[in-house]
Amino acid sequence: MIPDSTPETSHGQRSPSAVRTAEHPWIHADRAVTFSVSAPTAHTVELQPGGHESGLAAGRTLPFTRGENGTWTLTTPPVRPGFYYYWLLVDGVPTNDPNTETFFGYGRPTSGLEVPDPDTDFHDLLDVPHGEVRTRWFRAATTGTWRRCLVYTPPGYDDDPGRRYPVLYLQHGAGEDERGWTTQGRANFILDNLIDRGEAEPMIVVMNNGYTLEPGAVPAEPGSIPELSERLLTVFGDLLLRDVVPMIDATYRTVPDRRSRALAGLSMGGAQALSVGLTNPDTFASVVGLSAAVFEPLDPETAFGGVLADADAFNARTRLLWLSAGTGEQWFDEVLTSMESVLSKQGIHHRTYRSPGTAHEWQTWRASLYNVAPLLFRD
Repeated sequence: MIPDSTPETSHGQRSPSAVRTAEHPWIHADRAVTFSVSAPTAHTVELQPGGHESGLAAGRTLPFTRGENGTWTLTTPPVRPGFYYYWLLVDGVPTNDPNTETFFGYGRPTSGLEVPDPDTDFHDLLDVPHGEVRTRWFRAATTGTWRRCLVYTPPGYDDDPGRRYPVLYLQHGAGEDERGWTTQGRANFILDNLIDRGEAEPMIVVMNNGYTLEPGAVPAEPGSIPELSERLLTVFGDLLLRDVVPMIDATYRTVPDRRSRALAGLSMGGAQALSVGLTNPDTFASVVGLSAAVFEPLDPETAFGGVLADADAFNARTRLLWLSAGTGEQWFDEVLTSMESVLSKQGIHHRTYRSPGTAHEWQTWRASLYNVAPLLFRD
């Protein structure tokens, strides 16, 4: 997907997530979206948005109407800007829309709809210097497997071999993988734009696959609660500390100290960031949780190994603790409110952000990254 590369007319535009040869999905001027698919032998075709809070039809299943030659069409109500997973139900069988690119979500490649926002460009592909997203394969002793991470290097990284950079380790959510933050989240464009304006420190960003199990372990179903078990959090922490951080420091021109490392993540990745980052202050001085999937009430005496019990010690060694949620994701917003209350009462320095009107979706996490990146590695 080339972000926002399709020209807009007075009648609307093709979605940027449409494949090159397709005319649909078509986004009308009022942001209603028309889908079209050829299924001559089908009896029913429906659109199933991912997630009950989705800005695409509020997560409701919507029926297509059959037309001539077996072409089925559907026009939705207006859709708020953002990225949305969806799939088709053809006679009840889930299938991807052949008119769109696929994106890894819900534990599998699935269709995706990008609805551009005419009022903002912070995550768009703009005419500024761009960094690179590099693929790094490595053998992980923790899992006994070959693994892949994606590494963003900022604009100019190859031009000055003497310069070193801080590192943000950035994790995806449940059902996604290491590609999510660049393909769906546009993290590289967000950072390119901030760095160009001098609003964020040039940094390296490392995006790992958060699904980490010890050799021989049986994986849980994608999106299931066991994914967030202590076992998963522990093995991910081992992978990061024993395999990934040393490999990144040995391969890229990092500033290899705790004050120059941050750990962040969304949803499942937010739980991983808090669990691993807060309990390893010798490695990470900044910790960021975006819509963090924290299921237990926060007890400052016991949470995260008791690191919050001594507020003075925590505040002295922590450069930044930053939390966010969308106002439209009710449960995660309530979790954020509860955590704010506990942290404030305990005297823990922290900062929070709420993305207005967005739910448990990429528009929330794009806005969150845009707001937290300028605070990283700056006192």
